[in-house]
Amino acid sequence: MRRIDLFFGFFKLGALAFGGTGPLTRAIVVEDRRWLDDQEFAALLGLCQALPGANTCNLAVMLGDRFCGASGALAALCGLLAAPLVILVAVASFFATFAHLPDVRAALLGATAAAAGLALGTAVKMTIKLRPGVRVAALALAAFLGVAALRAPLALVLGLLVPASFVLAGRPE
Repeated sequence: MRRIDLFFGFFKLGALAFGGTGPLTRAIVVEDRRWLDDQEFAALLGLCQALPGANTCNLAVMLGDRFCGASGALAALCGLLAAPLVILVAVASFFATFAHLPDVRAALLGATAAAAGLALGTAVKMTIKLRPGVRVAALALAAFLGVAALRAPLALVLGLLVPASFVLAGRPE
């Protein structure tokens, strides 16, 4: 694995993943580049989600470091952030000028709905590929219900479910 491969793999992710990188991250890392398999990706993404900071930035740093050390981590992170930084500056300038227009607000709401759909689609795709046991599915459902339906703080939900997952992991199914 070369640093340039990491840079351009994550550049592609950063340039194409509008509304969040979650759905496209798996496609690029697992299907396109074949850097990880589904099990490795799920494990690493889970760790990245538990760490502070942006999940995909954490993933870029960890994958880059795994394959090429600190310089690989820097190459992957720079690749991930290069295109979004340029796009963000352009969009922020546009939005500052035209935010008062109803069509611009409607477009923003549509983009939000599309991003939510992509995130749900990725979750379903990962669940189908990984075929989790009943316990894992129950924990995932509890997390979803806690955060989405009950609107409990994520820290509270994780504080309850992470210890429960350790207890359940130690028992035979």
